[in-house]
Amino acid sequence: MKIKIPYLIVVEGKSDINFLSNFLDANFYSINGSAVNYDDIKFLKNITKNSKIIILTDPDFPGQKIRNFINENLNHNVLNAYIRKEYSIKKNKVGVAESTKEEIIRALQFLKEYKESNISKSNLEVIDLYNYKLVGSTSSENRMNFCNYYGLGYSNGKNLLKKLKLLGINKNELKEMVNNVNS
Repeated sequence: MKIKIPYLIVVEGKSDINFLSNFLDANFYSINGSAVNYDDIKFLKNITKNSKIIILTDPDFPGQKIRNFINENLNHNVLNAYIRKEYSIKKNKVGVAESTKEEIIRALQFLKEYKESNISKSNLEVIDLYNYKLVGSTSSENRMNFCNYYGLGYSNGKNLLKKLKLLGINKNELKEMVNNVNS
């Protein structure tokens, strides 16, 4: 039985739709690889007036670039689903279509909605990430574990701070989040 998803799922290509259609009952929109353009944004803006969309792109640089472009151009009703790269590789290809059903379902359980209005709720600064070893010279593995645990997708230090602020995370919440990862 397919899992019903009530929102439009935005993917990079037709192979992603073919794979996801095997186990998801949803509407899909392909942006045709990295060719996302303002016509796509115009269409998605119309959708987000009345409904949410889910961005589900490949866990690589082009996928992140597409995700960022969409997030920057749409200001509400955008959910982000992140699949982990290590679970999304087949025959030296990385992507949604190369992932597993279980990884997709996990990503859909940890949807993230970034909102500009949350920034004022967050009191995080880069020093807070340094204090928890999420940025700095030996932070790469800690940051990767943190991002995987919370379904935030790959992030360098600057992007992680931005994501946490857009989620409205404050210093106390960050401390609790780090403790959860380390326990």
